[in-house]
Amino acid sequence: MAVTTVVHRRLLDLAAESVNPQMTRRMLWGERLMATYLEFKKGCVVPAHQHDNEQLTHCISGLMHFTLGDRQLLLRPGEVLLIPGGVTHGAEMLEDTVEMDFFSPPRQDWINKTDTYLRK
Repeated sequence: MAVTTVVHRRLLDLAAESVNPQMTRRMLWGERLMATYLEFKKGCVVPAHQHDNEQLTHCISGLMHFTLGDRQLLLRPGEVLLIPGGVTHGAEMLEDTVEMDFFSPPRQDWINKTDTYLRK
């Protein structure tokens, strides 16, 4: 949902999109910021990719194994990860996971549904 005015909603009332059988997302974005709420099943893999957008990931529940170039880390509930634009990264869900991603600027490939790396 794109916005140009003030928006107040329950997060779970935003439209849910099934990106693939293991990933569901809800999105809200403005001109310079995108917020996404994502639910993953255990074993879901987000393939290594990069984008120009800054990304902030907040793990709400579950456990995520991130690969950032040659660096590996676990992201646990309550932890955040800031990924600068241009950094190659990917993740595997070690448990059923709920997280939020924030992007600046908004991810046009997600808005336009041209994010083919996720739709396999």
